[in-house]
Amino acid sequence: MRRLILPVIFVLVGCSGHNSYDDIGANFLGAHYKDNPLGEEKAPDFDPLIRFDAFDCVTFVETSLSGGNINKLNKIRYRDGNPDFVNRNHFIETDWLENNSNFVENVSNQYAATTTRNITIDKAKWFKTLHNIDTNFVPRNINMEYIPYANVHDIKVSKPVVVLFIIDSEKIRKKIGTDLAVRHMGFLLPNGILRHASRKEKRVIDVDFQEYISKLMKNKNNLGITLLEIKNDR
Repeated sequence: MRRLILPVIFVLVGCSGHNSYDDIGANFLGAHYKDNPLGEEKAPDFDPLIRFDAFDCVTFVETSLSGGNINKLNKIRYRDGNPDFVNRNHFIETDWLENNSNFVENVSNQYAATTTRNITIDKAKWFKTLHNIDTNFVPRNINMEYIPYANVHDIKVSKPVVVLFIIDSEKIRKKIGTDLAVRHMGFLLPNGILRHASRKEKRVIDVDFQEYISKLMKNKNNLGITLLEIKNDR
């Protein structure tokens, strides 16, 4: 499939050679929201490896972190940078965080008191339940550190960080065949803005972070946030 790439005027402010992320993702503001917009250009996911016209929350973060460089994007999205559906970092909790540990780091405890959420990711069951693909992955059990919403108020960052929104939902477990902790992600900016691809608003937007989380707190399945420091560009 043909790759969908915007004209050459695209430049991602904040991801140039000096590794500044001050305005990360700004050039994508207003871009359309689309579920699962990226793939491997071959079965079972024929979507393009890279595009700049539409995002979901994960691909917005990944593409912004990569600076629009397809080789960097592949390194973020796939184990060993090898574009393959089974090889993709499907689960933020295990695949994505572990395979990008040289790029992002959980620094939640530097901002507020934290706790942990125990998660069991059954990747093989997920592949079979949602994609009817047989794999030999074994279940993974981890403890994920996060800041409960009760401790989130007045958090301020001095530079952009990746923010993960942590949930605990039995409904989701039954639907997808495995546990899941990360429901959404975006960037928390020093000015208190959350920049993210919003399914509700159907586009990439800036919103007030505290106002956004005040709404999430009304649902008992929403637990808190994890903050990831963006390390030097790799």
